[in-house]
Amino acid sequence: MKKINLLFLVMAVTLISGCADSSALIRKSSTSVRSDVFQELTDGGPVPQGHADLRISFSLKTHKPGIYSAKDIHGTPDYKLLLNVDGQAVQLQDSLSEENTEPRGLQNPEAGEGIRYRFGGNLRLKTGTHKVVIAIPADDLAVEREISLPEGSSNSLVLEPVYKAIPGKQRPGFYGLTSFKEGIKGFRVVLNGKPI
Repeated sequence: MKKINLLFLVMAVTLISGCADSSALIRKSSTSVRSDVFQELTDGGPVPQGHADLRISFSLKTHKPGIYSAKDIHGTPDYKLLLNVDGQAVQLQDSLSEENTEPRGLQNPEAGEGIRYRFGGNLRLKTGTHKVVIAIPADDLAVEREISLPEGSSNSLVLEPVYKAIPGKQRPGFYGLTSFKEGIKGFRVVLNGKPI
């Protein structure tokens, strides 16, 4: 019995420290301590010597506003994506729209009525290795990655949402079903088609 209690205690501490790590990373990354790391681009053009371009895109779906509480910002323009590169922070621009996706098979995590967000931005950075923090403050979710950008390159950083599991008893053969209605638990980070 003591072993089981100890196991639950270790799991709870691990879960809480994971949340605390994300919260601390979000707080640290929310403000810029530098302004010379990147510049936001409105148009492309040739990449100058010593620089590289980075296109960031992220599409995800949330529930409509007011479903759970009046203070919930999911489904509103206040739901933001934060990006911090080497100490320079920016909130990426987004567009949102209502969406009702018909189920395509049993495992479509974005089936149903909700709000679609499309975040994106184009940055020009110096060539080399950069520390990137990507966060959704409303969901207390943050990841940190290192990326290397070769000189003169145009790069694509795509974020793919990972939604939470549907609660309840799973049917045999259908384990691990997820849905946007349960919220986002993380995201995969893909640089130029390769997970990082």
